[in-house]
Amino acid sequence: MPDPIDELKDVLAPIEDLKHAAEVLSWDQETFMPDGGAEARARQIATLRTTAHERFVTDKLGALLDRAADALDGADAEDAALIHVTRRDYTRARKIPASLVSALSEACSRAQVAWQKARAADDFDAFAPHLQRLVELNVEKAEAIGYEGEPYDALLDEYEPGMTTADVASVFDPLRADLVPIVDALADQPLPPDDFMRHGFDPDAQQAFGEQIITDFGYDFERGRQDRSAHPFTTSFSIDDVRLTTRFDEHFLPSGLFSTLHEAGHGLYEQGIDPALERTPLAEGTSLGMHESQSRLWENLVGRSRPFWSHYLPALRDAFPAAFDGVSLDAFYRAINRVEPSLIRVEADEVTYNLHIMLRFELERGLVQGTVSVDDLPALWRAKMDEYLGVVPETDAEGVLQDVHWSMGAIGYFPTYALGNLMSVQLFDQLRTALPDLDAQIADGDFGALLGWLREHIHRYGRRHQAPDLLERVTGDALQAAPWLRYIRDKYSALYDVSLP
Repeated sequence: MPDPIDELKDVLAPIEDLKHAAEVLSWDQETFMPDGGAEARARQIATLRTTAHERFVTDKLGALLDRAADALDGADAEDAALIHVTRRDYTRARKIPASLVSALSEACSRAQVAWQKARAADDFDAFAPHLQRLVELNVEKAEAIGYEGEPYDALLDEYEPGMTTADVASVFDPLRADLVPIVDALADQPLPPDDFMRHGFDPDAQQAFGEQIITDFGYDFERGRQDRSAHPFTTSFSIDDVRLTTRFDEHFLPSGLFSTLHEAGHGLYEQGIDPALERTPLAEGTSLGMHESQSRLWENLVGRSRPFWSHYLPALRDAFPAAFDGVSLDAFYRAINRVEPSLIRVEADEVTYNLHIMLRFELERGLVQGTVSVDDLPALWRAKMDEYLGVVPETDAEGVLQDVHWSMGAIGYFPTYALGNLMSVQLFDQLRTALPDLDAQIADGDFGALLGWLREHIHRYGRRHQAPDLLERVTGDALQAAPWLRYIRDKYSALYDVSLP
């Protein structure tokens, strides 16, 4: 009689293949697909995702999970984690009708194409019916899954397992109270010059420079690639096929450069998962918050540090001499850490970034609760931007239409960005303890020990541990904002020579 755990893996493997095949089509839709392919692509992706869902939620798989659990000998933690995580996914998926999976998939594919056109044309009204449909489908999904507090809980749990809306609010509310005065204090200071960041920068040269850096980080181009898309993202079809995308602004270098470093953090996580987990539900990051901790760590804690640019600024001068000849390390460091309330989330500085996330969390929570209407979003967006950051978008392309997430049906996703910010500093504090000469290694362009530590303590586990458990295993503490706030106060009080509240 076959071993039930091996049998379970054999059943799960082709289901994972179907899900990854759908992701390949989604990646192509964002990068190379012609606009005319949108309708056919929507049907194709829906077919794959619906088939994967139907194969996953069978009674047979449920019985196999029971037999596999009975066969555990208590010694194999990996098999125990596989059964636990699969049962959690199975229980959740069984509550969602296949018809809803199909409807969501098709609606998302159509909405993403509509969003791209609406954003380019600054036409929110053209996107609004698609967003309304996605909100309705997500509410239907939340009701099918069930929740104890509010419908948003069921959606958030998909991206940050074990976290509730109340948990997020309990972190965000005091963080906002501390952060707004810090932003106000920095806004009163003179802005460091950054005119040298606003020359003409050839996109191909930008891509080549960024790819050299992330190769140094350890991103493996034999198992990945980087392309361009309307909104930067990372996707994984396998531990050995992890793809990055970015976008470049010819007149503002940091946009594409830091996007590349950010997405590489995601890619390094996916490439670092234990190969033994391939073709199982464990072979991906444990939560989007933990995923974001990796991208923000590489983008900000490494990529915006003085040691990092003491190494890479000479190479940047060589790549773009017209812009950076004569620019000192101090001037460059201040420019890339310039704090200025701005309109675009992905280009926000690390001090103001979390306020962009809180705005989105509040709006999408309201959409799901029914207290915010889709038609009111543009005006509410402007009002909250004014309240939190003191800037107001003149267009919807710079406001409510700037992010791809809602067109993907990813309601409940946004809070994970700020949670990841907080996690990144908690993890980096542990890195500094483990690697006392970390700054010197970074200044030498040597990231081997840093990446090795992340591989050992975070990446290799995939989904074997939930994010709160993994964070506490590594740092000894639960998620908290205090380390991130300390980091911000220390760094920016020194940069701006000001005492921060």
